[in-house]
Order: sequence, then C-alpha cells, then structure tokens
Amino acid sequence: MNKFIDSFLIIFFWGSGLFLLFSLISLIAYLIVQGGSALSLDFLRLSPAGSPLGTEGGILPAIRGTLHLILIALTVAIIPALFTGIYLTEYAQPSFLLNTMEVLIQSMAGVPSIITGLFVYAWGVVQLGWGISLLAGGIALGIMIFPVMVISIRDCLRAVDSDYRLAGAALGVSPAYMLWRIILPQSWRAIISSILLAMGYAAGATAPIMVTAAAISSPTSGNLLEPVMALPYHLYILFNEHISLDNAYATALLLVIMLLILNSAALALTHNGTKSRR
Repeated sequence: MNKFIDSFLIIFFWGSGLFLLFSLISLIAYLIVQGGSALSLDFLRLSPAGSPLGTEGGILPAIRGTLHLILIALTVAIIPALFTGIYLTEYAQPSFLLNTMEVLIQSMAGVPSIITGLFVYAWGVVQLGWGISLLAGGIALGIMIFPVMVISIRDCLRAVDSDYRLAGAALGVSPAYMLWRIILPQSWRAIISSILLAMGYAAGATAPIMVTAAAISSPTSGNLLEPVMALPYHLYILFNEHISLDNAYATALLLVIMLLILNSAALALTHNGTKSRR
C-alpha cells in the first residue's frame, strides 16, 4: 500500500510539474505567434502614436514608467523589510507581540492589491495632495511588496544552519557580530533573490497603479508628482479598448520576458547559494 501511495505521489508531482511547464511554454509560444512580429526595436524606443493612441508607435514611456515605479517601490520597502526580517529572526523572543507581528505581516501579504491602491489614493493622492503621480504609485507598490519581502527575508535567515547560532552563543559571540559576519554572508544570495522576486511582483501589478499613478499617455519624465505610463496598465488599455491587439500581445510578451529574466536570476542566485553552503 505504501509503495502504491509513493508511486502515485511521484506520478502526481511529475505530472503537475510537466503541466505547469507545458502551460508556460504554450503561453510564451502563443504570445510570440500573436505579438512577436510587433515586438521590434522601434516598438521599444518609440512613444505611442496614432488615433486612437497606441495603434502606432511603441511603448518606451511605459517601460520607463515601470522601471521608475519599481525603483521607488524598492526604495520604500527594502530597508524596512530587511530590518523587520532580521528582528523577527535574530532578536525577537517568543511572545504574544512576536506572534501578533507574524499574523499581521501574513495578513498584509494576503490583502488584495487594489485595497492597497485605494488606501494610498485616499491618503496620498487626496489627503496629501500628491494627485495621480509616480510617487503615489511607487509607494502603493512598496506597501504591497513589503510584507512579501519580510516573509521571504525571514525565511532566508531562518534557513541558515542553526548550528552557527548555537556555536556563536557557546563562544559568547554577540548577536550583532553573528548577524553581520556569519548569518548575512550565508544568506545574502537568497535575500537578493527575494528582492528580485519582489521586483517581478511589482512590475506586473496593475490594480494599485490604476488608482494612484497610471495614465493613458504621459512622457514619463521622472517627475515624482506627474502621472506615468506603465506596462501592465498600458496592456490593460490596449486589450480593454481593443486599440491594437498586435501591440497588446507584444507588450504582454515583453512583460513576460522581463518577469522570466527576474525569476531566472532569482533561481540562479538561490541555486548558487545552496551549492556554496554545501
């Protein structure tokens, strides 16, 4: 009976993995067939043109806007997430407060991204007078990825062999020395991998920027208080308004390529980190 269950689980896991791989390859192949011809150098370096806007030209402002939003989101989230993860793992003692923080962070990670967008809209766009702007969108994305980064960094630090901590405690080594000289050098690849995954999460988010930052047309100059174009929102407009399906598929293909690059880099860092610890 046990052998039957083991065989069933192996077949199930292999089947699931192959199904996911087939789905990903099929998606990429479909996007290449539908939008590959429109994805050109001119498409990447020109601004949208034509009437309605987007039928001609390219998506350069949307690429710039997406990169600017990611940069602001990381600026907002990365330091607080790193220090929160370190505190939860290395300094916090088991207590009601620690359990409460863990529950709150897990709950934040499960909040729909549109709720985060509406919060920043009410607080930043309306109350503080930022308007629909790059700053509001970047902060919304930063709040969105913060709990995800905290959980990832916490798990990266907890994955370091506990024998290092036990040996350090036995030798009277300070927690700060252990953290900076032992724990972080062992886990920095996994932490950077977590940051790359968070970048991909922010790059593909549409809901938060719809109400805080995105515009159908904007030069995307980098001004914090101006609206911006962004790839996911531009893709939504092209599809929803049936402006240009070829350009929509090309935009989707570029976005998928960006996400694959980020996720592949994260996987490579994690794999190299695992090998270096052996």
